[in-house]
Amino acid sequence: MPSDPPVPASGPPPVLSAPLRVKYRIRFQKAGDLRLVSHHDLLHCFERVFRRAALPVARTQGFNPRPRVWFAQSLALGVVGLNEVLELELTESLDADEVIHRLQAQCPSGLAILSARCIHVRERAQVRRAHFRLPLEQPVPDLPDRCTTFLAQKHCWIERTRPHRRRLDLRPFVSALDPKADGLEMSLWVGPYGSARPEEVADALGLQDALAAGAVLERTNLELAGEATDAALPPPELFVHPNPEESRPEDLHEVSDDRPRAPGPTAIIAGPMSYDS
Repeated sequence: MPSDPPVPASGPPPVLSAPLRVKYRIRFQKAGDLRLVSHHDLLHCFERVFRRAALPVARTQGFNPRPRVWFAQSLALGVVGLNEVLELELTESLDADEVIHRLQAQCPSGLAILSARCIHVRERAQVRRAHFRLPLEQPVPDLPDRCTTFLAQKHCWIERTRPHRRRLDLRPFVSALDPKADGLEMSLWVGPYGSARPEEVADALGLQDALAAGAVLERTNLELAGEATDAALPPPELFVHPNPEESRPEDLHEVSDDRPRAPGPTAIIAGPMSYDS
């Protein structure tokens, strides 16, 4: 039985236009009991806030689409964030004030929206410095001298145990220390290979007793590269990839070079990617 002749196309194929993507940068505050919420749970909290606020959040493609949401830098558990950065994409163009109003109406206790503005869709937040504050119940008389001594030294080596044991020079990451009567303010550089932790700086200054007594660290601000107001430049040491063999002493190596190692797996077929012609 002969088949039907093909039907010619009536016109050119339709041109598929890319969906509209509008990007916003949001500054928010995470405080109160919400500081005990992990970074992963905070993302789920924001997803519920976006859904209840009826925001048209753009989603990724694939079998498991996720909201197109990014945090500039994750916040450690238990640390208060007073001026954090969140970026999200919407499929509709909304006024920044309307975005703030919708989000504020749905935020739980401890979460507050501070500001929002529209940015270019290809722009990404790059943290330059992180500012912290350690409150002190009792004043430390010699704290200014401790800060001056720390900033005057060239190196300050510490032993970091997580995610693996290694030595780290703390000094290049510390941009400024400002002792106050009721606390210590610190500015830490953020490099492409990480940053110093505020509790490590506090421990180097001999303030571990304040942390052990329950002092709550506060991240007061995240300074972005495109929003920096001063001309200070980070030290060049932050842009050099650390050598893990040189950054860890011999007694901290998990496996010494002279220790016998377990034999690796043996291939079933020798040269499985080769064949005889």
